[in-house]
Amino acid sequence: MPSNDARNLLQCAVPTAAAGVVVVAVSGVVAGGKGAIGAGVGTVLAILFMGIGLYVLQWTAKTLPQLFQAMGLMLYVAQLLLLLIFVALFKDTSLFNAKTFALGLVIATVVWMAAQARAHMKAKIFYIDPDSEKSEKPEKTGSSS
Repeated sequence: MPSNDARNLLQCAVPTAAAGVVVVAVSGVVAGGKGAIGAGVGTVLAILFMGIGLYVLQWTAKTLPQLFQAMGLMLYVAQLLLLLIFVALFKDTSLFNAKTFALGLVIATVVWMAAQARAHMKAKIFYIDPDSEKSEKPEKTGSSS
């Protein structure tokens, strides 16, 4: 992973993990141990889904730029389906508190999106790729007197 991609991922993951720690602590105080576990699972799931999604989109942008928008839409649908499958599998679980799971998932997702927007705004992204073609001096036309 190139350094810009790693930096972007780090700028998103660190604030999300910090917010997740706060949510886990608050959930642990309010809902006990199962609440803390639920918030932790929600936070980890959000970081995992969003991190993999960011990596896949960055790879797509570099290798198949013509598929970038379609891949973004497909990735969004895939993330929702995977989350739906996870929730369906753990619907009647007693391993963690479902409300704190949802709270951790939502807060981590919102923090990730805000951090990603901030990272994108602060990134110095070329709008012209300087390495794609070496510019050649244009030939002069016409008469020289």
